Amino acid sequence: MMNKLIKYKLNIWSYIALMLVSGAAGAQDLHFTQFMNNPLLTNPANTGFNPDNDYRIGVSYRNQWQSFPVPYKTMAAWGDVQLMRESIQNGWIGVGGVILRDEAGDGGLKSTKIYGSVAYHQELGLGSLLSFGVNMGYANKTVDFLKFKWENQWNGKFFDSDAAIGENFAYSRIGYLDIQAGLNYAYFANDRVYLNAGASIMHVNKPRESFFQNSANTVPFRYTGFANASIKLNDYWIVSPNAYYSYQAKASELVAGAMAQYNLSGDGDLQLIGGAYYRVGDAAAGMIGIEWNKIRVSFTYDATVSNVRNYVPGGAMEFSMIKFGSFNTGVPRSMRCPTF
Repeated sequence: MMNKLIKYKLNIWSYIALMLVSGAAGAQDLHFTQFMNNPLLTNPANTGFNPDNDYRIGVSYRNQWQSFPVPYKTMAAWGDVQLMRESIQNGWIGVGGVILRDEAGDGGLKSTKIYGSVAYHQELGLGSLLSFGVNMGYANKTVDFLKFKWENQWNGKFFDSDAAIGENFAYSRIGYLDIQAGLNYAYFANDRVYLNAGASIMHVNKPRESFFQNSANTVPFRYTGFANASIKLNDYWIVSPNAYYSYQAKASELVAGAMAQYNLSGDGDLQLIGGAYYRVGDAAAGMIGIEWNKIRVSFTYDATVSNVRNYVPGGAMEFSMIKFGSFNTGVPRSMRCPTF
């Protein structure tokens, strides 16, 4: 009876492992709860979309399912800068780049993606801005099949690591070119209200991704949309509701919530940040952070609310840091977000 139970569980986990490494699971791409603090991953049209500053540099780290022997870890580093504000009438160009790294589970499945990004931003009369952006890069994935345990390795008493795994994998490392494109529209109603929305398509070239030699599996399109608002209530409070939606291979994700900034110093140099978000059907997240001298640090914790918590206890911790900066070129800014 015990052998049958172990074999049953092994079949399940072997199947999950196969789905993960073959790319056929239909699961979504890597993601962060703090989508607003990873703008280039949310939409390439966000490259250089930073009305109050000339450049940004950011890092993010996510640790999920700490109860696993090997937790899932996702890391990102990114940056962007505005160019040609002096030479383009009522517009500018944004350029940037992203490095994304993910480590998933016992099998040593690792993903590294490096993208370069460019966007064009053009004012449309008073208070409106339209942006278009693309990014292109290289994605690499590796896996160590020897770290998995397979059904045919179970001899009734223990796993025989010398036994063949019984699966016909052709590669342990794959790589491909990846392309994304997006649009972004912003409306600056006045110095107290700002609205922004965008949409993008990721994997527009549908790259082939498989560890099997003859597989025709490709990365499906990923459609994303987001909406932000920033409302200055008074000299001490700015509230920013926002939402993010993603759809890929019949899997969808909707995250919505709001964060608030409180002016601790009176001049805006020191701000306290708090917020709450909900990933529909999955998790609730609380946010806390601080901004000092144009460096913003924020932390979120995702508490799982779905049935997954019965099988995988624990949620996800996420950290982000962004440095904002200006070159003091003297170029006037006709549009600014609400600020202290």
